[in-house]
Amino acid sequence: MFTGIIEELGTVTSLVTNKGNLDITIRANFTSELKIDQSVAHNGVCLTVVSIHGDTYTVTAIKETLDKTNLSALTTGTVVNLERGMKLGDRLDGHIVQGHVDQTAICTAISEADGSWYFTFSYDPTLYNITIEKGSITVNGVSLTVVNSKKDSFSVAIIPFTYAYTNFNTFKEGTVINLEFDVIGKYVKRITELA
Repeated sequence: MFTGIIEELGTVTSLVTNKGNLDITIRANFTSELKIDQSVAHNGVCLTVVSIHGDTYTVTAIKETLDKTNLSALTTGTVVNLERGMKLGDRLDGHIVQGHVDQTAICTAISEADGSWYFTFSYDPTLYNITIEKGSITVNGVSLTVVNSKKDSFSVAIIPFTYAYTNFNTFKEGTVINLEFDVIGKYVKRITELA
């Protein structure tokens, strides 16, 4: 379980294909605090730490994860948003995030707005995920508020702090990002479908 509040940016140092899986090695400042079998969200994808060496650690993404997220596009040097699992009793500063990416989306527009930025994303509506105006959405692991909600697109407003301390500052038009839709909204949608 995560909150969507990014702890730090990590850098991919190695990518090794292992049959259908991908071993991803990341350099991060909090590596010394990690333990084997601990969960860490990488651009919003929950992965398990399988080894630790100095200031780097390795996680494994299986084919299912690679097919449904932007992790298959990682290259050495890519900067990723990182968040360790939430501690019971901590403040929930973002929203409830599972680390289970629902689908990817494409950045279609970026506009500066007097010190902040608006990013617009389009996604495949045939997968039946939805956003609502002022609802929660997770973009590359970042907990955000939806603006301009449409059937197949939405926007988010990014403050300077978020822009500086997440990989939003690397996005361009055409960048593929990970989306996790609000878990409460997913349950409500499923219940209404069954009613």
